[in-house]
Amino acid sequence: MTMPKQDTTTMRVLQGLEGDSSARLQAVLAMGTTPDPRFVDKLIERCAVEPDFYVRDMLTWALTRHPASLTVPRLVEELRSERAQARSQALHTLSKIGDRRAWPAINRELLTDADDDVARSAWRAAVVLVPENERAELAAVLVTQLGRGARETRLSLSRAMIALGETIVPILRAATTDPDPDVRGHAIATERLLRDPDAGFEFAVEEAKRIVALGPAGREKRGQEKRGQEDRGREE
Repeated sequence: MTMPKQDTTTMRVLQGLEGDSSARLQAVLAMGTTPDPRFVDKLIERCAVEPDFYVRDMLTWALTRHPASLTVPRLVEELRSERAQARSQALHTLSKIGDRRAWPAINRELLTDADDDVARSAWRAAVVLVPENERAELAAVLVTQLGRGARETRLSLSRAMIALGETIVPILRAATTDPDPDVRGHAIATERLLRDPDAGFEFAVEEAKRIVALGPAGREKRGQEKRGQEDRGREE
C-alpha cells in the first residue's frame, strides 16, 4: 500500500529533526511554514534537547505559527519538567505567543528558579503576561532577585522590572537602602535606568557602585544633584 503524499512529506520533515543542525533548521522552518497539529508535540519535545541556539529560536517561531489552543497547554506542561532547558524554552515561547491563559502557570517557583536561564525566561514571560491587577504582586517577587547572578542576569531583571513601569518605583526605592550591597547596588542601577533608559546599564552600574561605596552621604549627594537638575530643567 502506497503512503499518501502528504503523510510521506510529514514523515520526511519529522525525520529532519534527527539530522545535523542544518537539516534540523530546515525541518523546523518547514513545520512553521506549513503548520500541522501533528508537529506540535515534536516541536516541543525538540525544544527540551536542542543544542543549537538558532534552531531553538526557529522552534519558538514554528510554535507561534500553530494555534495557541494547541501549543499553550503543552507548553504549560513543560514548565513542570525536570529539565531546565525545557522550562526555559517553554517560558520563552509563551512570552512570544503572548496568550494570558498561561499566566497562572508563571509561579514564584519559576520566577526564583535556581537556574539563571529559567529565571530570566520567567521574568520576561511574566512582564508580558501579567494582568494589570497583579503587577504589584509580581514586582514584589522580582525585587527579591536583586543582586542575583552576573551582568546578563542582572540586566534581564532590571529590564523586566522597568517594564512594570510606575508599579515598581516604591518597591525599588525601598531596595536602594537594603543592607546587602549587591542588592542595593543593583536597585540603584535599575532606578537609574528607569529614570534614564538611554544611559546604558554599564553606566548605571558604575554610578551605583560609587553611590554604594559612599554610603548614605553618597545617596544624599546624588539626590541633591538630581533635584538640582530638575530645578534647572524647570528654569529652562
